Formats: sequence, C-alpha cells, structure tokens
Amino acid sequence: MVSTTRLPVRATTDLDHGGRWTSLTAGGREWLWHRDEPRRRTVRPGDPFADAGGLEECVPTVRGLPDHGDAWSRPWRRAGATDLVECPDFRLTRRTGERGDALVVDYLLAAEPGYRFVWAAHALLDLTPAARIGVTEPAVTRLYPDGSDRWAAGDWPRVDGVPLDRLGPDDGSAVGAVVLTPRVSVHDGADSLHLSVEAEGQPVAVALWRNLGGFPEGTPYRSVGVEPMLGRVFDRAAAHEGDTAVVPRTGEVAWRLTVTATRNP
Repeated sequence: MVSTTRLPVRATTDLDHGGRWTSLTAGGREWLWHRDEPRRRTVRPGDPFADAGGLEECVPTVRGLPDHGDAWSRPWRRAGATDLVECPDFRLTRRTGERGDALVVDYLLAAEPGYRFVWAAHALLDLTPAARIGVTEPAVTRLYPDGSDRWAAGDWPRVDGVPLDRLGPDDGSAVGAVVLTPRVSVHDGADSLHLSVEAEGQPVAVALWRNLGGFPEGTPYRSVGVEPMLGRVFDRAAAHEGDTAVVPRTGEVAWRLTVTATRNP
C-alpha cells in the first residue's frame, strides 16, 4: 500500500498590495504561479485588474464591477492577529493560523444586513500540463465558455465536451467554471494540494479558470485558477436567488478556508 505524507503548508502575504498571497508552499514546493505585471504595484481602487498571479482576495465580485472586486486594489492593515481592509460597503478581516500541518484562514465580512456578495480565493497555480483536478463526483458544474455571463450546466468533470479535470498542453482555449462543491484537490506528480471552504448558511463552490493560452486576445498566456468561493457565479450582478452570500441580521458573515498538502513517495 502506498503511504501518503502530509506536508506543512505555509503562506506569505503582502498587506500593502491588496492582502494578496505571494507564496503558498508545502514540502519545498511553491504552488502559486506568478507573472511580470508592472501595473500591480501601483493600482488604485476602480482600476482594471492587474494579473500578477499569486492569490488575490476577490470580493464582493469576481467579474463585473469593480473588476475582481474592491479589496485587491486597496492596502490592508494588521490589527493584532488579524489582517483587515475597509471598503465602501463592507469591512473584511482575515485571521491566518496553523492547525497541525493545515493552513486555516478565518474570514469575517461586516456589512449592512441584506448585502449580497461573492468572494473567491483567486489562486493561480503553478502546474504542469499533466496536472489534474479532483472533485468528489457527481457535482453540478456551470461552464462559462466565453467572456459573457452565460453558462451551461452539466455534471463534473465534463461539460459540453470540455474535460475540466484535465489540463494538457496549450490549445488556445480559455473557459471558466463554477463547481458546486465545498472542496477540491489538485494533483501534480507526487504532490497534491487540497482546498476546502465552509460557511454556515451560505452557498459555497469552487471556481476554475482554465486558460490554456486563450486569454487575453492578442497576447495570450497560460494560467490556471482553482478558487474556493462563497457564491455560485462570477458576477454578483448576474446572480439569481441563492447564487450569492447574503449578510444576515447580525451584520456579519463568517467563513473558513482550509489548505492541506500531501505527497506520495
């Protein structure tokens, strides 16, 4: 029987630039992908998204306005053991800790009751073409085959002929998907990364961005996003009932992101 080793997971963040995660390591492996994007260090609220890789905190939307949300473009600050950002409509705090080998991140969003939002841990991962994405089947999946908010529904892992669990070499395609599951694993060689999100009373999912050299038009590059999220759509403006998180009467929504890693010999 093959034994699997659990690896300690560690993260590094940059509070000055949107609280973004600049490193996510386990067993000597860096999981986050990066690209040179000079605009990232000088963005201001309302600017178009500057895709430098890493993991960006996208809230209150991913697509739509503000582009990739309102938190990634603002400086965060530290208050005791928590990181926080103040946005016009909400306050987001994040507390990161270690529980054994796991990285556990607790979030709390405070806003007016009834406030609707989407959050995604927009993690772009450094993966080989042989990597595969594991989801407990069956899971309803919404495939976004183009840049619009139109989606086709199917069951994981193949929707409209697209094998979302496999990457492969660049083929000029770029699709997004939202998988209605609270947990996902990424397997690449001997290493696996496992991500899960839990939020009592709120919709949770995992967003995928499978860009195999199809985006952006004219100067495409390869990038793969695996993103635990609150909500079930990329753009809260296009959401139907039950597709977003909703702030209850208490004025707060809490959720937890857990990251673990394993390695096979």
